[in-house]
Amino acid sequence: MLLDAVGTLIRLREPVGTTYARIAAEHGVAIPAWRLDDAFARVLRGAPPMPATDADVERVWWHGVVRATFRSADQMQRFADFDRCFAALFDHYSRADAWLAADGAHAALDALRVAGRALCVASNFDRRLPAILRDLDLAARVDLVWLPCDAGTAKPDPAFFRGACERLGLAPAACVSVGDDPEQDLDAARAAGLAAIDVRALASLGELPRRIAALEHEEHR
Repeated sequence: MLLDAVGTLIRLREPVGTTYARIAAEHGVAIPAWRLDDAFARVLRGAPPMPATDADVERVWWHGVVRATFRSADQMQRFADFDRCFAALFDHYSRADAWLAADGAHAALDALRVAGRALCVASNFDRRLPAILRDLDLAARVDLVWLPCDAGTAKPDPAFFRGACERLGLAPAACVSVGDDPEQDLDAARAAGLAAIDVRALASLGELPRRIAALEHEEHR
């Protein structure tokens, strides 16, 4: 089973715009949180895939996304030292206190492991993710964390999903992708030969073990 990270297994403690606005204010720039929220969504949606190389390149990629977010939100605002603001944001999102485990996440993973499922967190996040999962008490509950730096590619490339399945020692047809993004988590997984479950259709992640059992029952009817 392949689970997406952000929006599926973990979520932000507060909206992106709220965090960006607060940290920007600490560096002398005032932009409303709602404008930063909108700008971040636009910029991230249009950004090229994160290069699957090394941590320095990942950081440079994020630097570009964050700078573009502030420029898109308000081109008239100028930081005295943008790099210091970016460093504060990058550090913030590397810490577990910026994140929360999704409702029911721990119980769901425990139940799935008891049922003998192989579990993988398959995400387009960067190398900060394993430490975040560890500090949220999630890492020990999964068998594999699969990132673009491991796969050499990223979602929605079907090769990303097939690579994770191969590392788990399973055929794609034996795996399920669970996520919240229709294109990257669901359609791309199906294109790779996996089944897919939209986590947004669940009241909480705690329902996932029952949903998996129901899916298997339907397949064997």
